Amino acid sequence: MEGIPINNVVLNDAMTMLKKTSRTFYIPISHLDTGLREAVASAYLCMRAIDEVEDHPDLNESLKVEILMGIQETFNAPNVIDAVTEFLLPYREQLPEVSWRLDEWLNLCPSSAAPIVNRYIQKMSLEMAEWAACNWKIETEEDLDRYTYSVAGMVGEMLSDLWFWNDGTQSDSVKAIGFGRGLQAVNILRNRAEDRTRGVDFFPKGWEMKDMLQYTRRNLELADSYIAELKEGPALKFCKIPLALANATVKLIGSGGNKLTRDAVLKIVSRL
Repeated sequence: MEGIPINNVVLNDAMTMLKKTSRTFYIPISHLDTGLREAVASAYLCMRAIDEVEDHPDLNESLKVEILMGIQETFNAPNVIDAVTEFLLPYREQLPEVSWRLDEWLNLCPSSAAPIVNRYIQKMSLEMAEWAACNWKIETEEDLDRYTYSVAGMVGEMLSDLWFWNDGTQSDSVKAIGFGRGLQAVNILRNRAEDRTRGVDFFPKGWEMKDMLQYTRRNLELADSYIAELKEGPALKFCKIPLALANATVKLIGSGGNKLTRDAVLKIVSRL
């Protein structure tokens, strides 16, 4: 990995935005070494920017598709950051801050890691657009697998590529996808009531809570196996925290709860 000059203003802004948008990932990202921290923060915020478009309650499906496809196409431009800036300008008033600042998050990424991050951001934009176009219609477990890959499995895949970019850490990409899927399945369980108020249900046809719990636990077992095979280093330190929080949350949901308290989160993090 190359040494890179760090723009402290951009990094501080990014970490502030991370803290606002995800307590699960802010802590492990903030503890990464220089270089890898910027790459993972950039990737996470870019994906969050896209996710906020997909989830936006005030955008209709056709506008979501228009924006997501437009973002996807900017990655074919000679200067991606300039193209993203220009494309998103007309939508600024309609989008949350994390989304319209996508160009800044891209600019945070070290140049040698940018091809990895850009490839996955472009892919996620396209797949998110396809899901918005079909109104997130999930009828089978295969549909659920495709959806959880689109929004989270490929995040695990991308992280594996970044671990290798950083220090040559080898990891199992199939289990990395399970890592992402497991975390997303926990979110589906936790947010089901809220999702259904906007007319979306990620449970396949005929599935009950016990079926989604089984799906979630199966993928979290893959995630456990994924991190068990990681060597000591930043990748392992990073993955332990969100996985521990996910396992604790699914245990809570299985016993009738829903969301970990702040104190419970802090206890898990401090123990790790």
